[in-house]
Amino acid sequence: MLNIWESLDLRNNLKKAIEFYENAIGNNESIGENYHYLGLALLLSAQEEEAQMTWLLGLEKVDSDEFYDQNLGKILEDESNYQESNKNYFPAWIIRQHLRYVSPFDFNNLVQIFYLSLQLKIVNSETLVELNFWELLDSKHELKISDNHILQLLQNVLSSELPFNESIEFASKLLTYIQDKHLCLETLLYVAERESFEKAQQIIIHLCLVVSPQSLSAKACLCQMLSKNGYHQEAIQLARNLPHSENLSDRVISHQLLLGTIMQAGGQWQEAEAIYAEYKIVLDKLVIESPKNLPILTQSFLCCAYFVSGYLSDTPQITHLEQNQALKLFQENVCHYKSEQVKRFQPHSRSKHNHKKIKIGYLSACLRQHSVGWLARSLIQHHDRDSFELYGYFPWFEKDDFLQNWYAAQMNKAFRAELDFWGDNTVVAEEIYKDEVDILIDLDSLTVSSSCSLLALKPAPIQATWLGWDASGLPAIDYYIADPYVLPDNAQDYYSERIWRLPNTYIGIDGFESSLTTVDRSELGIPNDAIIYFSAQQSSKRHPETVRSQMQIIKQVENSYFLIKGLADQSNIQKLFYEHAEAEGVDLERLIFLPRTDTEAEHRANLAIADVVLDTYPYNGATTTMEVLWMGIPIVTRVGEQFVSRNGYTMMMNAGITEGIAWNASEYVEWGIRFGKEPLLRQEVSWKLRRSRQTSPLWNGRKFTKEMEKAYTQMWEIYNG
Repeated sequence: MLNIWESLDLRNNLKKAIEFYENAIGNNESIGENYHYLGLALLLSAQEEEAQMTWLLGLEKVDSDEFYDQNLGKILEDESNYQESNKNYFPAWIIRQHLRYVSPFDFNNLVQIFYLSLQLKIVNSETLVELNFWELLDSKHELKISDNHILQLLQNVLSSELPFNESIEFASKLLTYIQDKHLCLETLLYVAERESFEKAQQIIIHLCLVVSPQSLSAKACLCQMLSKNGYHQEAIQLARNLPHSENLSDRVISHQLLLGTIMQAGGQWQEAEAIYAEYKIVLDKLVIESPKNLPILTQSFLCCAYFVSGYLSDTPQITHLEQNQALKLFQENVCHYKSEQVKRFQPHSRSKHNHKKIKIGYLSACLRQHSVGWLARSLIQHHDRDSFELYGYFPWFEKDDFLQNWYAAQMNKAFRAELDFWGDNTVVAEEIYKDEVDILIDLDSLTVSSSCSLLALKPAPIQATWLGWDASGLPAIDYYIADPYVLPDNAQDYYSERIWRLPNTYIGIDGFESSLTTVDRSELGIPNDAIIYFSAQQSSKRHPETVRSQMQIIKQVENSYFLIKGLADQSNIQKLFYEHAEAEGVDLERLIFLPRTDTEAEHRANLAIADVVLDTYPYNGATTTMEVLWMGIPIVTRVGEQFVSRNGYTMMMNAGITEGIAWNASEYVEWGIRFGKEPLLRQEVSWKLRRSRQTSPLWNGRKFTKEMEKAYTQMWEIYNG
């Protein structure tokens, strides 16, 4: 039941509120609540002294020990929560400061004051002292502190600009009060992932020592973060030093960590292949045993167990069948832990949707400034809103990412949820189920474990994977959206999902933005008449067989240079290229390593320096290939059997280009040499590519959207049979 403060909406008419409660007190001085609300109204009117005087007067007039401790405290707490929910942080902060006088040992109130101070950007090195945190933690008061409030305070402190040593010292004290150490570890790992690398690294090292010195979760996180932030050798060393375990579950994690760090550093292919062979033995044993109670951490690694295989070999007939078995085990484990949800989500348990418009849900952690985010824009923009409703689910979001904010604005509903570090999918899955989404489109596949585990619960009656990567093999996925080229004709033999081939291309966009170039031939010491070959890919795509082919091209094209760019341990990658250059007799000065650009638009503009782009194999470029074709630059790509070795093929075919498509290593070298030696061939291909902007299905986002919508409609008709 609403009180008068709520029912008359007095908080939004403070003058009326003051008058009302003054009259009420004049009529009856013994009702304490009137003093409470009059003081609150005065406080919100910036009359702090008058508010305090009113509460003191009430204490004299009302004969009750609970005047301050309970009634006033609850009123102030409720009003602060209301103001905070409406992002009125300053009034909420003022109210909680006065609540301190009522309940000086209310630790949870102090936690909220710190949070509000963070929002108001008034946290400084004195804040923890001013709020008596140190004194309270050192005192013998029996503090009533919930784990959730401790975790909130830890997250806020570690996210603040407080001196790092002070943050760590304070975190150490708080850790002694927490009951659930595992939850503490996961939460702080999550904070670490989202904060600056230096702070994140120190936090995790600290947690390893304080919370759980042998925690595989913490060490796994640290390993991945070291790699992600360019500390490749440190990551490899940490992965090498993980304690040996006879437990298959732990061995899968440790092998995958070492393999992943070596692949991200690049260049160490012999060791990577040896580790992968050992890893497969361990992984196969785990799949054969098929335990149904794997730890959450192991599940997240099992989800992407075969992600690295596409970089090492091109054998989808073998790896996809094995991947299907691993993902079946993954789904069984997810469903074991979430059995109630799974039962409720089953088709026989839900009523059939009967919407006037088909509800399409898009699930991705990558609908932001990411390859997936750049490529999915045209589809979302051109959707027919008279026939479809769009729902966006962002299990991991960046509040300051302009592209993700754009996606959210295009949706009929955008749901953003912050998952814990290893990805508790319950909240997002429930939202999808509650929204009665008809078709859920997965754009993450194996690349995001939290999305994969959510899809395993089957919150939507139809689930399909598109764009983000190759098919996962997850039994809960009904369809994999492809085209006539990107998968071979016999691919259905080893795909668990039904392959849905669009008529032309599995991706169509309206183009890319570019800015001004920031690289110049003269600055790089390259003559104006030289031929420039270019390659921009991450280290894990630099397979030695392809590097060897590239060096053979450079050797046979006089006055040519090779620009190399991408994420890697630069010393490792340089060593890899230099070894093959020396073996082929190529002058090392003809190899130039470029730094990363600040923006995608700058990267695209800088492609203009290239005469020819050399793609990678067995893992082709995808977004990078689209960008090259859009900029009108000839490209040489080698076609394989797996999805990731056929991206260049489908994109070039859909751009109307066959020049540069190679089916083996020798053809790859031949095309590379021809493009270098035949300027007319380069001009012809460049002209075709520029003309294709007007004619190619690759650059017709509106037409592509119609084809996707037709596929959605047919999927829905099949389901409703």
